[in-house]
Amino acid sequence: MTETKTGLEVQETHKHDHDHANCDHDHSADQDPKAPVKLTQEVDIKDAGPCKKHIKVSVSRADIQSRMDDHFKTMVTDSSVAGFRPGKAPRKIVERRFHKEVAGQVKNEVILASLEQLAEDFDIAPLSPPNLDPSSVIIPENGPMVYEFEVEVRPQFDLPPYKGLKLIRYTHTFTKEEIDTQVNSMVEPLGTKVDKKNPAVAEGDYLTLDAIINDGDAKIGEIKDLEIRVNKQLAFRDGVAEKFIEQIGGAKPGETRDVDIKLSSVVTNEALAGKVVKAKVTVKGLQTLELPELTGEILGAFGCKNLDQFRELGEVVLKRRLDYQQRQSSRNQILELIAGTTNWELPQDLLRRQAKKALSRKVMDMQSNGLSDNEINARVRVLQQDVLKSTAAALKEHFVLQKIAEIEKLEVSDDDLNLEVERIAQQNDESPRKVRARLEKEDLIEALAVEVIERKSLDLVLDSAEYTEQPLPSHDTLITGTAEADAAPQDQGVSKE
Repeated sequence: MTETKTGLEVQETHKHDHDHANCDHDHSADQDPKAPVKLTQEVDIKDAGPCKKHIKVSVSRADIQSRMDDHFKTMVTDSSVAGFRPGKAPRKIVERRFHKEVAGQVKNEVILASLEQLAEDFDIAPLSPPNLDPSSVIIPENGPMVYEFEVEVRPQFDLPPYKGLKLIRYTHTFTKEEIDTQVNSMVEPLGTKVDKKNPAVAEGDYLTLDAIINDGDAKIGEIKDLEIRVNKQLAFRDGVAEKFIEQIGGAKPGETRDVDIKLSSVVTNEALAGKVVKAKVTVKGLQTLELPELTGEILGAFGCKNLDQFRELGEVVLKRRLDYQQRQSSRNQILELIAGTTNWELPQDLLRRQAKKALSRKVMDMQSNGLSDNEINARVRVLQQDVLKSTAAALKEHFVLQKIAEIEKLEVSDDDLNLEVERIAQQNDESPRKVRARLEKEDLIEALAVEVIERKSLDLVLDSAEYTEQPLPSHDTLITGTAEADAAPQDQGVSKE
């Protein structure tokens, strides 16, 4: 496939710029009188599978010949042909001499114009560039120029009513103990690890472990001297120990416990995908964190003058996290009520390609809502374990919110993006310029724009909803820890014990 950007991709880029850059100008009101006349073309569009269209286009010979004539007319005047003074070579000689060059130029012009016209005339909404290689298209000696390709498109669906939805809003009043826990977590980076007295593994401890991972009788991995923070769950790079604290809690140094690890759906060894394997975990070292005294200097580093202000700050962080949980719950309810009425089948190859974009949007949302780097990392690890399932859910949510934005004519302005960059900068204690530079470098500005437009759509739905309040079922500030290790390493051979 060529690197040249096709017209359909150009059209989608133009649409994105219009939708996300506060483009209020109406181009239809001041059409250029010299703009090229629309092509005469026949278009045949057929379904080629879930979210995929096969498109065949025939461009009339008259349009092709007209463009070639224009090129040759210019070349007769401007070209230099051996044996003739500049601009004096006969038309037929110029045509023979430059036919291949002109045909190539006209072909590229016609394909680009044809694809742009195709995107204007048909609601195709491509998700990725079409698999069209212009070098494989030829202009025949007679008859129309025909080309065909397949392209992934957004699913077509009708939105049921999305205003006045009946939703549940989960509420929670934070206790003194929860605020104390949050305050302690904020100063943990300033704490000191010390050996634990009367050592037995408990949540919040720092654990050094060895582990041998087995699938039945077959050894599939081994980990040495892994240092982790003990939480309810432990997310490896390729799996999650969902009952980690339940299975390791109370263990003493030198003791070995069995821990179940559910491997990711995309581990290198497909035979292990989604399997629950058993790790024999040996406790080697155990430390606890000794927190610093909350001196005026430490409080001042957080912009607080006294302990009461610091506790108020901790409560603000908790409320921001609760707001994020409430919005995520609302998104899930909306997806069930709206997207649940449509049976979407999303192809696996599409999900794999969209996985990175979907996770990027999730990270943007979490950063904007003030989650810490540790929390974001833990949540992303869990999402990555069944990346196809989590991507399918994220894409359905994306399609629903995008369609609402189109119906309601919601747009993202430069001011919206600047405000979002400032929010992320504030949450991460960075300068807006540094955040924008990082987003541009990682090609995430578009993901940020998508996240903003989805939030606007969500706000519109939430503002019109009717709520029934219920207590939050559970409130864990951080239930998942992370381990910088693979449970089933790529280069680990399988062996019998």
